[in-house]
Amino acid sequence: MINTVDFITPPVDDPYWFGQISAANSISDIYSMGGKPLTALNVVMFPAKHLDMGMLKEILRGGHDKVVEAGACLVGGHTVDDEEPKYGLSVSGVIHPARIITNAGGQPGDALILTKPLGSGVLFNAVRSGKLPFKDLENDTLPSLAALNGPAMEAALDFDLHAATDVTGFGIAGHSLEMALGSGEKVVLYYDRLPFYNDAFRMYRKGETTGSNKANRKLVAEKMTIKKSLTSQAEELLYDPQTSGGLLLSVPGIQAEQLIAALLAAKVQTAVQIGHIEEGPTGILVI
Repeated sequence: MINTVDFITPPVDDPYWFGQISAANSISDIYSMGGKPLTALNVVMFPAKHLDMGMLKEILRGGHDKVVEAGACLVGGHTVDDEEPKYGLSVSGVIHPARIITNAGGQPGDALILTKPLGSGVLFNAVRSGKLPFKDLENDTLPSLAALNGPAMEAALDFDLHAATDVTGFGIAGHSLEMALGSGEKVVLYYDRLPFYNDAFRMYRKGETTGSNKANRKLVAEKMTIKKSLTSQAEELLYDPQTSGGLLLSVPGIQAEQLIAALLAAKVQTAVQIGHIEEGPTGILVI
């Protein structure tokens, strides 16, 4: 049995999307370990005196629908009156003790496969600041963020999966460093292959950023070398925090193409090899 608790403040103003994305984000912690979600409890903080309760209803409906899609049961929850709405799930799941996937098993020669684009952090901030219309997220970004990572992990478990993690608040650089440190190896990222959401780079060029970029940059500063010639705005995308990001999967290089094909066959919209693991000083090399 594995248990996780995760909740977020609204990345978007639409309450139903917020509920779906928050739930997908919470359930992802179970999937990233190779587990199967069984039950979920709502974790809600809501300013009932200041916001319409119909908004809370839509948040919970979005979360419920995503839990049902995951094949789990919503069995209750906890609600607290707070100044800012926050929502997530406490999720329980099962996994065989001998088949637990961690972020610490990467091996030299492994290919690194990513299953969702990057750049959602700056897009959400750009919507809040008025630099980007919310409707520009509805066809591309929001459905991707609300998508469960279950199909991707289910496909990956048919291969020799050495390590995995979901890419969330520390950005691709931070979570790659976690895998490098856990595995005791070097992670090499191919910047030109990193998939980004539409408008993410453009928003950094317009001066938008997030509250986490600076901390994420500091987190990896001593362990990351960038050999690729990048503008300052392009580099910021390495630190962009994700909400309900994709999985970073480490499999033997010889299996990379087959895994990508299997992911696409499983209707995972993004499946890209973004790097590899090699021997060397533990850290990240961006080329």
